[in-house]
Amino acid sequence: MLESKSYEVQEYAGSLRFDRRLYRHDIAGSIAHARMLARQGIVSDADAALIVQGLETIRDEIDRGDFIFDPADEDIHMAVEARLFKLVGEVAGKLHTGRSRNDQIALDVRMYLRDEIADVRRLLHNLRNAVVELAERYPDAVMAGYTHLQQAQPVLFAHHLLAYYEMFTRDDERLADCVKRVNVMPLGSGALAGVPYPIDRESVARELGFDLLSTNSIDAVADRDFVAEFNACGAILLMHISRLAEELVLWSSTEFGFIRIGDGFTTGSSIMPQKRNPDLAELARAKTGRTYGNLIAILTVLKSLPLSYNRDLQEDKESLFDTVDTVKNTLSICGAMLRTVEADTARMRDAIRDGVLATDIADYLVCKGLPFREAHRISAALSQHARDTGKSLSAISLEEYRRFSPLFGDDILNLSVERSVSARNVPGGTAPTQVRSALNAARHMLNSEARREKSTD
Repeated sequence: MLESKSYEVQEYAGSLRFDRRLYRHDIAGSIAHARMLARQGIVSDADAALIVQGLETIRDEIDRGDFIFDPADEDIHMAVEARLFKLVGEVAGKLHTGRSRNDQIALDVRMYLRDEIADVRRLLHNLRNAVVELAERYPDAVMAGYTHLQQAQPVLFAHHLLAYYEMFTRDDERLADCVKRVNVMPLGSGALAGVPYPIDRESVARELGFDLLSTNSIDAVADRDFVAEFNACGAILLMHISRLAEELVLWSSTEFGFIRIGDGFTTGSSIMPQKRNPDLAELARAKTGRTYGNLIAILTVLKSLPLSYNRDLQEDKESLFDTVDTVKNTLSICGAMLRTVEADTARMRDAIRDGVLATDIADYLVCKGLPFREAHRISAALSQHARDTGKSLSAISLEEYRRFSPLFGDDILNLSVERSVSARNVPGGTAPTQVRSALNAARHMLNSEARREKSTD
């Protein structure tokens, strides 16, 4: 049997080994709380000043790496408080007036996540920019578009890349929406019922940069929806990166040969010197699984928890921290990796089989007045004829075309990949004019975001 408060029990129950990363947010919240207590006459100005001075000293000690964390302290709150007692004496005990560790940790995690979301969005902006830069370098390159990993219709390479820009832009929108629910201040909720002191929650919220106050004290200390929501945003974001990483792996293979990834993001084989393994893309693809697991972890922690606070909620942080770290590291690596990608546009074009023009043949017949389903049947028959005779569609003679329909004229022989691409001239389509417009819109959005970010620095 383990004795109470044995080392094993402390290690199992404590969170200091991972929640110490919250120290700056914990101290900032405590400083704002101490100042409010003084303004409200709950503690004296002198006591508050002494407490604030002690807290700033502790923050500086941790910043410098001079702070010694005692494993006997359960969490970052207790570690800071224990040091504060040593620095300022018994007056340190007044700091906890009007708050509980329940609303204190909810505050810390919200402040931490608010800052991390801002960092994630900056890194995501960089990745979106890298996608657009790559598309801008190859605005006219043509490749086969795929469905079921089978060549389907020709598209511009830039159009294909901009599909990822759209995904990553939705990710940014999700994060911007998520932070609205993160940036709600729970301090003042106490353990669960509020506090019996004349505190000024509004002034603390302003000092700490919160947009809203929590409106129900029970919910405020029990709520970790915002953690689950961020983990979901992170999982979706990494899913999008994983899809891009998979294409980078395929495109850089010998069989495709569409792109070359810079040497700094590939590795050689231990026994096969010719290999250039896309290891970083593969790792980005694999790390998606970590974020999926972290999402399931927090959802499982929250499932069936009675109100209000339960110690189970201590398990919200490790999965959150891991998702934050994984997302930030992956965004940083992928943004840099994309800037090293070089496309072999001739290889892309040569890889297109003219079977991808079968839909264009059907569209040709529709323009001649034939119902689409009948046009589709004729195009399918022509495609089968080409396979049976070992010919490409472009090698079929006009006489052969007319065996399948008298509607075919000389102009069917002008069918080409370039004409097919240009014909998709609708908003959102792959025609060069539409892709140029989409690139311009993406560049305008990214530049506007950069200007807004610069103006707030």
